[in-house]
Amino acid sequence: MRYRTADVALSVKRLQYRHHRALSRALAPLGLSLAQWDTLRHLHRYPDASLHDLAVLTFQTDQSFGSLAARMAARGLIERVPGPGRAVRHRLTEEGARLRAAGQDAVDAVFDSSFRALSADQLDQLGALLDAALGPDPTA
Repeated sequence: MRYRTADVALSVKRLQYRHHRALSRALAPLGLSLAQWDTLRHLHRYPDASLHDLAVLTFQTDQSFGSLAARMAARGLIERVPGPGRAVRHRLTEEGARLRAAGQDAVDAVFDSSFRALSADQLDQLGALLDAALGPDPTA
């Protein structure tokens, strides 16, 4: 079968939508939205990240991420600390780290289920094909 680019693009979008819905369901018992868990995940990888960096990593505007960060700080999931100049840095709290780890287990289960029909070689091939389609990161 010959795939058209539009068909492949639609399949990627459908898989993304399926993942979004499944991840939202899996994270709900932890009291986390997907955006909140994604923030915790990125702060685990990049402690002391700026608001702008986190907004970019989570596909949000600075303004919308600022609102999210304020809610997460009020809930005790992250802390906002002064950085150089007027910058504000963000860190996980103990509770945020606990929920990130629990959320990771839920996320892994969703992705494992989603890709279970693929062999390890097929998964490697899919990853390589997606990397090739994405090309180099223009923001790097």
